[in-house]
Amino acid sequence: MKRQKRDRLERAQSKGYKAGLNGRSMEACPYQQMDARSYWMGGWRDAREDKHSGLYK
Repeated sequence: MKRQKRDRLERAQSKGYKAGLNGRSMEACPYQQMDARSYWMGGWRDAREDKHSGLYK
């Protein structure tokens, strides 16, 4: 059970990272559950930091 939950949260973070790289806003988060939403936003923030630091163009 925990493995399945972790995979869902990792997928949320990955989708948030991709959204951040593509320039989508934080309000575009598709998740309503707090745990998945926080993982998505964490991925989004990581992508924005990477993009601003020059890792991606």
